[in-house]
Amino acid sequence: MNALINYALIAISIILTVLVILQDRGTEAGGIFGGSSVGGYYQQRRGIEKIVFNLTIILIAVFGLLSLANLIVK
Repeated sequence: MNALINYALIAISIILTVLVILQDRGTEAGGIFGGSSVGGYYQQRRGIEKIVFNLTIILIAVFGLLSLANLIVK
C-alpha cells in the first residue's frame, strides 16, 4: 500500500510540474524562470486554459491528501 502511494505521489508531482509550466501565459521563455511581463493585462481563462487551471487545483488537493495518507500508513 505504501509503495502504491509513493508511486502515485511521484506521478502526480511530474504531472503538476508540467501543468504549472503550461500555465505560463503569453510571456517569453524567461517568464517561466521568474521574469515578469510588465504592462500585462488580465484575461479570463477559457477552454483548455481553464481545464488546465482546474486540473492543477484538483491534483494539488489529491497530492496533499495522498501525502497525509502516506504519513498515516507508515
